[in-house]
Amino acid sequence: MADYDFDVLVIGAGPGGYVAAIRAAQLGLKTACAEGRATLGGTCLNVGCIPSKALLHASELYEEAASGALAKLGVKIDAMSLDIDAMQAQRVDAVKGLTGGVEFLFKKNKVEWLKGYAAFESKDTVKVGDRTVRAKNIIIATGSSVTPLPGVTVDNEAIVDSTSALELTKVPGHLVVIGGGVIGLELGSVWRRVGAKVTVVEYLDQILPGMDGEVRKEANKIFKKQGFEFKLSTKVTKAERKGAGVVLTVEPAAGGAAETIEADVVLVAIGRKPNTDGLALDKAGLTVNKRGQIETDHDFATGVPGVWAIGDVIPGPMLAHKAEDEGIAVAENIAGLTGIVNHDVIPSVVYTMPEIAGVGLTEEAAKEKGEIKVGKFPMLANSRAKTNHEPWGFVKVITDAKTDRVVGVWMIASVAGTMIAQAAQAMEFGATSEDIAYTCHAHPTHAEAFKEAAMAVLGKPIHV
Repeated sequence: MADYDFDVLVIGAGPGGYVAAIRAAQLGLKTACAEGRATLGGTCLNVGCIPSKALLHASELYEEAASGALAKLGVKIDAMSLDIDAMQAQRVDAVKGLTGGVEFLFKKNKVEWLKGYAAFESKDTVKVGDRTVRAKNIIIATGSSVTPLPGVTVDNEAIVDSTSALELTKVPGHLVVIGGGVIGLELGSVWRRVGAKVTVVEYLDQILPGMDGEVRKEANKIFKKQGFEFKLSTKVTKAERKGAGVVLTVEPAAGGAAETIEADVVLVAIGRKPNTDGLALDKAGLTVNKRGQIETDHDFATGVPGVWAIGDVIPGPMLAHKAEDEGIAVAENIAGLTGIVNHDVIPSVVYTMPEIAGVGLTEEAAKEKGEIKVGKFPMLANSRAKTNHEPWGFVKVITDAKTDRVVGVWMIASVAGTMIAQAAQAMEFGATSEDIAYTCHAHPTHAEAFKEAAMAVLGKPIHV
């Protein structure tokens, strides 16, 4: 049999795949990456994390001006308007710059981009477009795609998914979001800020499934004050086009009388599923579990020697930064080093205003494991939040009652997404609440709320 074409072939150039490819090349391995999309970066960079943040930032600035918030600070604008085309253009520009950056990094690190979608021919051979290549190690990093909802057909006009929701050319009068998770709330925030009425329909009894219960309830209150309407414990059974809009049929999740909701645009955001279809995994000797995921061991090796998997196609949270860390780890494992990801310390963030972030165990999960102590500090008592007129939310630190070791941190704050990094790092080093409480934090900063929440664990916060 012919020699291998590559030491490492990565299938998929999303956050996990492109990072794995670059790290493998840095370690001296001949590396290629198969990607069928016209640009690198995967869902996150092209139609997910990055473009949504571009729109979130622009819409936040618009709302600050339009709502009179800036006028209260003495920044008065005599006339203003919304230019949707310009707002969308800056989104496209941000994506173009970053996807081009990944392509540059491929060239810099001598990673060969195989353009096309890949499918296995055997455990070490893959066909990409018209080309067949053989690799000593193959990393599956194909990411995930939108989960469809029975009874609701996405037409990318009036019924949209998260991708087409980024590309609306006008503000909908009434946007109905199906799903009260991260994606639905972020995209709902974008269009609410610029004038849309937003209704969120969620099957469960509270928004943001998987997050700390107290955080979920507080977030609901904050979003309601902002103008969101929530229909919780409610399921959508049908969506029908009516003229330019949509009529949704909904009913209580537990059963009951149906009602209809008329919308200009409906966004389906009920979750994501692993991209394993079309890979011909059976030819490599691989199978998937009930959730369509590929099972791996601690080193990200599958049951087939030489085949590895990372990111959204394996169990765990579907987060870009998790995939990135796994990409580095799997490349190092292939190279004979020790690549490790601590899956107990993976932060998650909702990029609304305020932001919502957490790492480690929720209070509910921590209680199930044993006796805990909890410290909280309100952002209303934080000097920087007060001067910035950002009083929303709190920081919560959860510790093991016996050891004082921090097992979870949850927060709602304007910059929670940035603040959570300190919590994750502290937990990675096995910090106690006392360690955090006795670490000097700069004043005045939002991060002082984290220090005070840690002090509250032992019953000694200063500013409440």
